[in-house]
Amino acid sequence: MSADTDLIKLYSQRILALAADMPHVGRLPTPHASVKKRSPLCGSTITVDLCINDGRISAYAQDVKACALGQAAASIVGAQAIGRTLDEITTARAQLKQMLVTASDTEAKPPEAPFDGFEVLLPAREFKNRHASIMLALDATLEAFEMAQTQDCA
Repeated sequence: MSADTDLIKLYSQRILALAADMPHVGRLPTPHASVKKRSPLCGSTITVDLCINDGRISAYAQDVKACALGQAAASIVGAQAIGRTLDEITTARAQLKQMLVTASDTEAKPPEAPFDGFEVLLPAREFKNRHASIMLALDATLEAFEMAQTQDCA
């Protein structure tokens, strides 16, 4: 299979549909924390705003300027972020990272529910230059969550 064919296969209809229908787009007026992350390799950026109440994300917004893979990842995170705990975000990030670096198709596993939608990005394992963009949404969400916990939020 040629590199062009592999890339076309990577940008599946499911990935493009996720990228086109991203939830919680925009910014929160008064977030408890706001984090902007950038992938140095491709220039993709995401800004995540969130509020935390009772140890869970109670409000979430994202401003995404990324390739279709980064947008699809942000779509998956945005659809599941509200109601999640720090442990759930931390686990999802670790599992996504493991999925991307696992070489074997039989051993690579997407994150567990509710972030199992990352399965659509399994083919991206072959494209290491896209990994940072895929990780941006969870990286920014995790950092914002940790930052919000250090704030005195009512």
